[in-house]
Amino acid sequence: MNALAHPAAGPATPASRRRPMLARPLLALLPALLPLVPAALVLAPTAGCKVKDPPPITAEWRDDFERSTVGSNYYNTAGAEEYTVVDGALRAKGAYNHPLWLRKKLPADAVIEFEVWSNTPDGDIKVEIYGDGESHAKNKGQYTSSGYVLIMGGWSNSKSILARGNEHGKDLVERRAPKVEQGRHYRWKIQRQGGRVDWWVDGEPFLSFDDPDPWRGAGHEYLGFNNWESEVHYDGLVITPL
Repeated sequence: MNALAHPAAGPATPASRRRPMLARPLLALLPALLPLVPAALVLAPTAGCKVKDPPPITAEWRDDFERSTVGSNYYNTAGAEEYTVVDGALRAKGAYNHPLWLRKKLPADAVIEFEVWSNTPDGDIKVEIYGDGESHAKNKGQYTSSGYVLIMGGWSNSKSILARGNEHGKDLVERRAPKVEQGRHYRWKIQRQGGRVDWWVDGEPFLSFDDPDPWRGAGHEYLGFNNWESEVHYDGLVITPL
């Protein structure tokens, strides 16, 4: 036998068919990994992405809610059942301090008007202005607003307040009358100009608040319809820049 010859070892395996030893354990895992691939591909493009706001309000803007759904102009921090459109009006019930934020930025100074009524004896009509457009309670509990809070007939229809931030704090004005009448339609007008917020109900002055350090700019640009437990309806929203 030639010194360079080797014993026969059977037919050679083509290079294209050889599998590295390390690849075999990975191949064994493929059946378990494959179901995860579609989910990863779906999530990857949206992870960390924020939905772009519609254009800000620069001229008179209206929403009459004459449609079947809340719509894409709003960011709902509650569930689908807490904010709905019923008979051409926005209905809020049981949101527990999870606002419905209008995604269009408010003008720096503006007049905000709408019709509102409560179908429960507790009243408790609540709106936030110049908030951050995303804050909400972490659970069914209180939270501190990022804007100015207006509540008519809160605390079991015992008082109304206009507060800067914390509705349970000291930076607010309040009144004890009138109580919200169940089913009565009210026309609210809210004006923010400079550091002053004025609130009218049915054409009559209701509450005013002077803020020596008014909230403006980033983090204070959005309107939010908020709610605890009562059934409240909103309609005929008009926002006018000053």
